[in-house]
Amino acid sequence: MSFPPLSRGRRLVAWSVLALLALAGAARWWLLGRPVALPDAPSARIACVSYQPFRLEGETPYDVNAFIPPERIDADLSALSQRFDCVRTYSQGQGLSAVPEIAARHHMQVLMGIWLGSDARANARQIELGVATARKYPQVLRAVIVGNEVLLRGDLSEAVLAGYIREVRAALPASIPVSYADVWEFWLRHPQLASTVDYITIHILPYWEDQPVPPERAIQHVADVYAKVRQAFPGKRVMIGETGWPSEGRQRRGAAASVVNEARYLREFLAYAGKVDLPYNVIEAFDLPWKRAQEGTVGGYWGIFDTHARPKFAMQGPVVEVQQWWLGWLGGAVCALLFVLAGLRRRHWQRRRGWLALGVAGFASGTAMAWQIRQMIYACHGAWEWSVSVAACLVALFTALRLASWLAGRLAGAPFKPAPAGRLRNAWLFVLALYGLLLVFDGRYRDFPLGVFALPCAGYALTAWLDERRRMPSREALFLAAWLPVLGGAVVALELGENPVTWLWLLFNVSIAASVFAAWRRARAVPVMLGDSP
Repeated sequence: MSFPPLSRGRRLVAWSVLALLALAGAARWWLLGRPVALPDAPSARIACVSYQPFRLEGETPYDVNAFIPPERIDADLSALSQRFDCVRTYSQGQGLSAVPEIAARHHMQVLMGIWLGSDARANARQIELGVATARKYPQVLRAVIVGNEVLLRGDLSEAVLAGYIREVRAALPASIPVSYADVWEFWLRHPQLASTVDYITIHILPYWEDQPVPPERAIQHVADVYAKVRQAFPGKRVMIGETGWPSEGRQRRGAAASVVNEARYLREFLAYAGKVDLPYNVIEAFDLPWKRAQEGTVGGYWGIFDTHARPKFAMQGPVVEVQQWWLGWLGGAVCALLFVLAGLRRRHWQRRRGWLALGVAGFASGTAMAWQIRQMIYACHGAWEWSVSVAACLVALFTALRLASWLAGRLAGAPFKPAPAGRLRNAWLFVLALYGLLLVFDGRYRDFPLGVFALPCAGYALTAWLDERRRMPSREALFLAAWLPVLGGAVVALELGENPVTWLWLLFNVSIAASVFAAWRRARAVPVMLGDSP
């Protein structure tokens, strides 16, 4: 089938859209590589930091047989002692009971944690180990924290938790303070618990709040919450036991997880804490891959250091989000070359600039795919997640190449078949709808895989606008296309319109849905047989 030549206006719009997509991909990577000026921290030294040694892939504190040798703990604390005065631990056993002894050698103190959960036997063992360690190294301990976010998780009632705290308090000398740590709202909901502790330990994490707080208002939020808790418990000391910001993961409303925002928050918090003489502990020393299984990508990236103990940012000077930002451009160039090589067999394109359309489309696709691969490096763990993600990327690239080939031919005026749609487009419609449902009903820990979905959504929207065929989309395609804008709009509404990523997600949904309804409108002009072409 041959098409009538495109009008000059349509050709201009098509080229403009292609150029805009390529420029957007290039600009995105370029901006990520620009240094961002931030206020310097008053000092590179930090009072206390949460320490968990389970930072290698596959390690988890939930493995009862796991054991961290003292040599590794010694190496960690030796490095941490250069910047921190204290470490906070969360449990006993698995080698962690050695932390106080090793910390003493590096002139550090310890906020020693005793883990409590719903298992009474495990709790008894934790208390036994914790009390024995505390009695052996009292001079090293700043405090013993009995339980961490037990009420938040719903593992124990307030009465049972209070009993455990009193048990530990009675077993330790008065010189060792005893506390309990939880999210600040739960202290306000359980004020009677304050009578069982020597001081109150609260967690304030602006990013994780039920109403997420953007970085520009985060420190004021911390100050307001701290004042509120102190007012609720007059005469009781209050310590911030956890505060920090993640460097990777999904954005929550106006709170974006990024290296720049983590550096900004920590620097500004240290300045605030120093001014008001606030006792605090920062979460956390190292990125912890095991947390991704519980909290999505973001759970693994609260560390000041990465899993290889390398600092993610400096405490003074500008901060760069992506050091190797040029890899995004390289990915675009590689895809542009591949797309052009795939179209060389159509030699007439070289005379009619079809190859240029392929190259521009390939560059846009490559920059998007490079972003998706970067996200996969941070998000994927385990063979299954990697397999699914790689397969999705390959299908997305195949789709993009197929659509770009048709588009290049159309712009070159070559005789070609109608634009590809059919089963492949239906598959993308289904996957988008399925992921949209997950984002609406279970989206707190889910990333937005924009790099994968950008390719089919933009591609089908552009090709549908230039298509001339009269084929009615299937009922399934129409049904899914009708729901996509609804689901995309719901995702925007759930984050109150404050998250720009959700608006981009909505745009993708609307774009591919529009390609279906554009075909439907054309087909209604002429009676045709139902069913997509394969």
